[in-house]
Amino acid sequence: MELPSLAAIKKELQYLPQEELVGLLLETAKFTRDNKQFLFFKVFGRENPQFFQHMVEEELADAFESANMDRAYYAKKSAQAISRKLNKYLKFTKDKTVQLELVGFFCTKLIEYQYLDFGNEVIHNLYEMQVAKVRKIFSSLHPDLQYDYQPLVDNIEQYSKHV
Repeated sequence: MELPSLAAIKKELQYLPQEELVGLLLETAKFTRDNKQFLFFKVFGRENPQFFQHMVEEELADAFESANMDRAYYAKKSAQAISRKLNKYLKFTKDKTVQLELVGFFCTKLIEYQYLDFGNEVIHNLYEMQVAKVRKIFSSLHPDLQYDYQPLVDNIEQYSKHV
């Protein structure tokens, strides 16, 4: 079965009445938890742009607190799971500053909870990938915003050099 392009779907959606569009959105939200979360953040986060960021940071902080840190293997698995959760949420927003702050939050928590002290190569590579993501997002920001976020980037990169 050949699916139509997104442009064709968009064109067809423009002809539907509002009630039918709302019904389609609600049906889509029922399919997966991700769809429901995405719709929740878009609908309830319109008035408060920081709502999404605070909710994600809270969920990531809870994940870090409940992570198993008994051995390097468990710490690695926990870090990977939290990273997957972060990447899922990064897809929900196009705001580069929110993305930068969330990735920075993740890196800061990796340092704070001493994940890098295990000396596990996978954890170090995960950290380095996140640092590269921070650099990429940072380079795409306006120079005024780059000035504001420079301390965060410097802190993350500084620890990256010591790893």
